[in-house]
Amino acid sequence: MNKKRPFDFKEFIFTGFYSGYSPLAPGTAGTIVGLIIYFLEYLIFGQISWLINLTIVLITLYPAIKLGDKSEIFFNRKDPPEVVLDEVLGYWISVLFFPFSWSVAITAFFVFRIMDILKPFPANRFQDLQGGLGIMLDDYIAGLYTFLIILGLKLINFL
Repeated sequence: MNKKRPFDFKEFIFTGFYSGYSPLAPGTAGTIVGLIIYFLEYLIFGQISWLINLTIVLITLYPAIKLGDKSEIFFNRKDPPEVVLDEVLGYWISVLFFPFSWSVAITAFFVFRIMDILKPFPANRFQDLQGGLGIMLDDYIAGLYTFLIILGLKLINFL
């Protein structure tokens, strides 16, 4: 007989609302969750959605690291691929301070995925850290790189 596991709120969060269980590209699935939430913030809060995004990022940066610690215990391995909260937060960092627009949202999605996969220095160094720091910091840095690229594109009126 199959026993169903009870709902685990921490698992729900660190797997990006279970998007991390996607059989194909769980990191991309987690980033899509980040994009959807960014869009929902705009639908609910309008032009101040960037402020809501900033607040959520600031409030969740540290707890996400602690959840990363818990996720390694939960899955019994380092940096489990099912954990995509790092992609969600990395994407939100990518769009910090930008009022919602589809051009920013979609460009940030693709640039962030490239930065997350390539992990340019020093992001690649952070993933070697233990626990939640190793899970989260490389994506925070990838989000910062993406933010700077989007900012540059906006400054030259490309977006």
